[in-house]
Amino acid sequence: MAEGPRPPAQTRFDLDRLLRPRSVAIVGAQPEPTSIGGGVLANLELFGYRGEIHLVSRSREEIRGRPCVKSIADLPHGIDTIILIVPQPAIRESVLAAIDRGVGSIIVYTSGFAEAGDEGRKKQDELAAICREAGIALLGPNCMGYTNYVEGIPLTFEPVDLREAGRPGRIAIVAQSGATAANIRFAMHARELSVSQVIATGNEAVLRAEDFVEYLIEDPDNAVVAVYVEQIRDPQKFLRVARRARDLGKPIVMLHPGSSERGKKAAQSHTGALAGDHAVMQTAARNEAVVLVETTDELFDVLAILARYPKPVPGQAGIVTNSGAIRGLCFDFCERIGLPIAELSPEVHAELQGLVPPYVHVDNPFDIGTTGFANPGIFGTSTAAILKDPNVGLVLLAHAGGSPKMQVAKSDAILPVAETAEKPVILCIVGDEYPLDPDFMKAVRESRIPFFRSPERAMRAMAAIAGYADALAAAVDRAPEGAPYQNVPAAKGTVSEHIGKGILRDLGIATPEGGLARSVDEAASVAARVGYPIVLKAQAAELAHKSDVGGVIVGIADEAKLRQAWDRLHAGIAKARRGLALEGVLVEQMAKPGLEMVVGAKRDPQWGPVVLVGLGGVWIEALADVRLLPADISRKRAIAEIGKLKAATLLGPFRGQKARDLEAIADVVVKLGALMRANPQIAEVDINPLIVHAEGEGAAALDALFVIG
Repeated sequence: MAEGPRPPAQTRFDLDRLLRPRSVAIVGAQPEPTSIGGGVLANLELFGYRGEIHLVSRSREEIRGRPCVKSIADLPHGIDTIILIVPQPAIRESVLAAIDRGVGSIIVYTSGFAEAGDEGRKKQDELAAICREAGIALLGPNCMGYTNYVEGIPLTFEPVDLREAGRPGRIAIVAQSGATAANIRFAMHARELSVSQVIATGNEAVLRAEDFVEYLIEDPDNAVVAVYVEQIRDPQKFLRVARRARDLGKPIVMLHPGSSERGKKAAQSHTGALAGDHAVMQTAARNEAVVLVETTDELFDVLAILARYPKPVPGQAGIVTNSGAIRGLCFDFCERIGLPIAELSPEVHAELQGLVPPYVHVDNPFDIGTTGFANPGIFGTSTAAILKDPNVGLVLLAHAGGSPKMQVAKSDAILPVAETAEKPVILCIVGDEYPLDPDFMKAVRESRIPFFRSPERAMRAMAAIAGYADALAAAVDRAPEGAPYQNVPAAKGTVSEHIGKGILRDLGIATPEGGLARSVDEAASVAARVGYPIVLKAQAAELAHKSDVGGVIVGIADEAKLRQAWDRLHAGIAKARRGLALEGVLVEQMAKPGLEMVVGAKRDPQWGPVVLVGLGGVWIEALADVRLLPADISRKRAIAEIGKLKAATLLGPFRGQKARDLEAIADVVVKLGALMRANPQIAEVDINPLIVHAEGEGAAALDALFVIG
């Protein structure tokens, strides 16, 4: 799929005529099922498509007993969907002819457009403009079409097995890659999960992934939508769709590979450099409770769980096993992937203790040991007990399989509990591809319980589910809108530090005492007012990073040293940046020691603003230990996210130092977020360092970089 500029806003298209057509025309029809034109026809006949099928072929009078016409102009007026299987140079003419015949939608499999270079991009843009003006729903070009299993409509040339859509609680699939769409479908069908629609969007000249997701979430029988994209072309629409999906209780599970270096190279601040396009996308999407996964395995596994349990509740993991080895591995792996294991409530602990002999240790993970041999019912009763725990949000049953008889005994005990459970119950029989009893597997598949052969894969998927449940809960906890700031500089570009600090002070963010001096005597006057020691900082919009050119001198103890430092600073600037005119020199009181943090913000032109927090000073470049946060994050959520930093230990009591003022950091995060949301002309903000003092003593911005644009 080729990457390109964001297309203009589009009109509402009638996707029913595309995805539920009552009539279809194949232009370029062929008799051979192995050909593209023949493959589409073969799929339609295999599925017993009940609508009208029209064939266009210049060389044939009939194909497989169906009459053909010579051209699009010979087709009846008002066909719902026309499929163009013609060479790229003939696509434009064919689209115009189809529009003349009043078609509702067009599918273009043909490649050679934007993915082929600039010339192809121009042709694709022209094709898109024609279709938008005519209100035509165009799928493609360079796509593999779709299969609608609910209506029995396979408009794809890929060979598709005849299969029913299955019971409600279905999975809908949207992918920019046709091969990936097929692979997701294969994986879901292999697990005997219900699939409603599989749509491969290709180059997305007109219709995009977010358009199809918007359509699919409104189907009450769809439980979850799987999305594979390399580029979201209309991020703001995608976020609106995600909010609607969240309101409907329809999870969107998205695999979105790739990150952009261009955004990093263009950034003028540390925040801009670290908040790359891909990272901003992740932050914005997760803020609307989109489930982001990193691998195809994780995509398949998360879909399997959410198809059965689309509305998980916040909570930690409960684990039941019959193996001490699995228990130990679960401890280690859960810690590695950030899946918290629940502390059992006293009531549930007592109930579990009553299920096993006194010598069996009760904990979470709960190892029932050999109890199951004499009492197979414990596989179900232990599950039911842990599900009652208010600390538990989902349960993993990771067992050794045992004999065929024991496997069936496990399913007989577990499946009735899972059937009525509102919290996700995940079953894992360890053993890789070791065959399991057919009756056991039949019962498991029919129950739709999420089933795994690897506890690690199950736990990784559970971590994503737990994150989704937390995101749903956090979605209602957002900071209120702020009022626009009236004194944002009008000129675009980098703003001098002293102006930026004025903005921060107006927001209620502390900065060191000081003032701007344009002469050494003014500097001495400011220093006398604020008290020594002081720091001098050269001020010019062009000096985004003053220390690199000798523009910062610290620890000046008295007036004599101030006058020497004044001359040294100006001489250094003149040498490093010949001809640069300074606005003045910022004279500030030296801040008392504290922990150096960074808080910044960036406005992505498509995804909107985000806020960044992390370890500051030189450590931001050395360690890049940062968290990227949504601009509407609440104080409570900000504190929780700051606590997830790798360096979070430094914020608590550490080596004799008092705990740092975490509330003050969160306050800066929330205020910067509100500033960015209310003032779209601010592109970037960088407070580095934000010096954080002991708990209750606040924090102060020692440097501030604003970029207007």
